[in-house]
Amino acid sequence: MELLLLIIRLILASIFGTAGVAKFADLKGSERAFKEFGVPSAIALPSSILLSAAEVVIAVLFLFPSTSWYASIGATALLAIFIAQMVYQRAMGNSPDCHCFGQLHSEPVSAKSIARNLVFLALALVPLYRGRFGQGLSLSQISQDMMPTILGTLAVLMIGGALLYLRKVADAQDEFRRRLDVLDLVSREGATVDHEHATDPVAGLPIGAPLPEFELTTLDGSRVSSRAIVTEVGMPTLFFFVSPTCGPCQALLPDVIRWRDELKGRVAFVFVTSGSEKGNRKKFADVTDSPILLDDERQFANAVGGKWTPTALFVDGNGRIASHIAAADTAIEELTERIRSADLDAPLLYFSNGSENGQSKIGTKTPEFSLTDLSGREITHNDLRGKQTLVTFWSTTCPHCNTFLDEFKRWEDSRNSDDPDLILFSDGDDDEHRELGFDSPVVLDDGYKIAAKLGMYGTPSAVIVNEEGVITTETAVGAENILALIGKRRNGSN
Repeated sequence: MELLLLIIRLILASIFGTAGVAKFADLKGSERAFKEFGVPSAIALPSSILLSAAEVVIAVLFLFPSTSWYASIGATALLAIFIAQMVYQRAMGNSPDCHCFGQLHSEPVSAKSIARNLVFLALALVPLYRGRFGQGLSLSQISQDMMPTILGTLAVLMIGGALLYLRKVADAQDEFRRRLDVLDLVSREGATVDHEHATDPVAGLPIGAPLPEFELTTLDGSRVSSRAIVTEVGMPTLFFFVSPTCGPCQALLPDVIRWRDELKGRVAFVFVTSGSEKGNRKKFADVTDSPILLDDERQFANAVGGKWTPTALFVDGNGRIASHIAAADTAIEELTERIRSADLDAPLLYFSNGSENGQSKIGTKTPEFSLTDLSGREITHNDLRGKQTLVTFWSTTCPHCNTFLDEFKRWEDSRNSDDPDLILFSDGDDDEHRELGFDSPVVLDDGYKIAAKLGMYGTPSAVIVNEEGVITTETAVGAENILALIGKRRNGSN
């Protein structure tokens, strides 16, 4: 028993020493992990430093019988806190990165990581149960015949650490290879590279707009609508726009499959690709349990902004756009990490890349105001209650507004009970606005003061306000984006 206690102490010293030193080697990663677990940003870094130091101290204390019992108290307390936090995060539907072994090994909280910490806790309870004076042999009492057992145990621990390090090296090599694939795609020793779908990689539909309705084909030849895909899975969906001729897509695919497995039950993964059924079956043979939809003319991809490959787009469980376009591997990885650590049941969930049009007001209540429309009726913030309302920012001197006018009025005239109400904010002469011919209220907002508070700074632009008077969308600028907020496209289709 005395030798067994010594071996347990050495194992615990190795575990805590490795964890503490590895965290010190990656304090930024440790700080990020603390933030994902809900620690305020102001104390995340000091907390990560304190934890790393505590683990190193505990490791040293385990080496000596006179201090080992105190180490077991600290180890038991830390492991109990770790396990409680992991269980809580899992219960809340979150999977933050545990960063358990810092630079050597880091993974999202899972049943496996909880089970591993329970094993460590069981080991720490042994010296704790033995009491202060029952901690086994000291290092100086090790005899020659004990050495094979002790060295064999330490060798197993060293091999485990080496395997973790080799895995880290392999992951780094994969990342380097992916970046080489991207460089090979966009730069070939001065040769011209033609990217058929080149465009602004962040240009997409405004957050909060419904996912456009398109008929797509599965690899089995059946037809399915883009909106029905989200409805059928009944959960948020991450769309990946890929191509059978896209090298970076193939390089990123193992990570996408890993992310899908980590987010299973929380987020559905759907692949949208161009090309033939045969070519895509060969290219994505490793993709199972996820729909692969053919968008041969890339109409759906172009409509949502997925014009580059690979590109990702997050859609919430209600079928509304809930992220900006994430183009290329780094942006896709960042979006996926944010999704993984988020509360996906939160209202008005969305992920911005910081490129909101104007100043995003999603989730804020409309400000109090009282103005008069062209008919002399008082319009207040209470008129933006009770039913969804499309609030637009207009100008009679805006050429884009004038080009859009007839099409917008046709939508106003053809609205049904499910469509939102309409209010226009503008500035200028009463008679000029009467000539526009809108039946909906036109409110002259001198200096566009109220419009600015709604997050609108260009013409034409619009937001959707829900029944509670809360802004639910990003500011849509331009005719196409305004129509997207109400589920329409420039050709008049849904």
